[in-house]
Amino acid sequence: MANHDPPASALPTMSVRQLLEEPRLGLEIRLLAGGRGLERRITHPRIQKSGLAMVGHLHGIVPTRIQVLGETEMSYAESLDEAGQHKAAEHLFGMDLACVVVSRGVPPPAPFIDMAEATSTPLLLCEERSSTAITQLHTLMDEHLAPRDRLHGVLVDVFEVGVLLLGQSGIGKSECALELVMRGHRLVADDVIECDYRPPGMVFGQPAALLRHHIEVRGLGILNIKDLYGVTAIRERKRLDLIVRLELWKPDGSYDRIGLEDHFRDVLGVPIREVVLPVQPGRNMSSIIEIAARNELLRQAGHHPARDLVRQIEAGLLQTDETGSRIQRPPSRQFRAVRLNESAAPPPVKLPPKRGR
Repeated sequence: MANHDPPASALPTMSVRQLLEEPRLGLEIRLLAGGRGLERRITHPRIQKSGLAMVGHLHGIVPTRIQVLGETEMSYAESLDEAGQHKAAEHLFGMDLACVVVSRGVPPPAPFIDMAEATSTPLLLCEERSSTAITQLHTLMDEHLAPRDRLHGVLVDVFEVGVLLLGQSGIGKSECALELVMRGHRLVADDVIECDYRPPGMVFGQPAALLRHHIEVRGLGILNIKDLYGVTAIRERKRLDLIVRLELWKPDGSYDRIGLEDHFRDVLGVPIREVVLPVQPGRNMSSIIEIAARNELLRQAGHHPARDLVRQIEAGLLQTDETGSRIQRPPSRQFRAVRLNESAAPPPVKLPPKRGR
């Protein structure tokens, strides 16, 4: 199975203080103890239910995750005597955790508060129940902790396929995007593309804040696509589905003529299919990019035109003998050999001469 985990070097972090001050969290949450540890970093977008840590089973606990104690964990803690609560708190807060969130608005036993203060571990009290708190925390963490990268190119939405145009400066990426917009497609970003990873194995692109809705065309300067063509010509964000790399035509260049093998480019740990299109005078690149997007839709639906054609040819020309060996089938009507200079089209119909009146 392919590994779509983002590289560790691309992972951002978030402090507990930022979590408490984030207005989009949508939870009624406050600090109970451990205020000295508000600068501890959260590095993982998934939360962790750490009830087993209270009984000393610490395997699998990731300190940089948000630890959540729900109704079940708190009912267990309240069932312990004071010595048992102290021991459970020591197990939990002795791991240098980023923070601990207690749900349902019920404060934990006093030993938990004391131990959180002693270890400078932020202990947060959330009024909402565990399921709601976990959903909101996951939504916020996916936004803040998504691995990010910045690419130079143009991102367009062509037939709902996110096409990333790459190539050297001046190759014509922006001009292709402008013509695609004139054909009814949508511009996402020009020049600078802010990419972020979203599970499972997806990369989304959006424009830099200052460049949103703008495109640069040599000779015309900076254009505002939204003002020129309206809101239907732009899109704020799109998943990357296909990479099209434009390069100048080289007579000795090696370009794919059949399309049997797929080539991929790694973006934030996700392999995205890449095609190379040679640019030369007379080639309508926007039309070719449209065809590439339509072909990508076919591939996503499970159809591979080149491989389907090869299978049809093999089925028509080859057969198996009694020993299981492949032998060549004699040409049939469907696969009749065409003589040199012979047209595959049927001969023209000769009309009888017109008769005079």
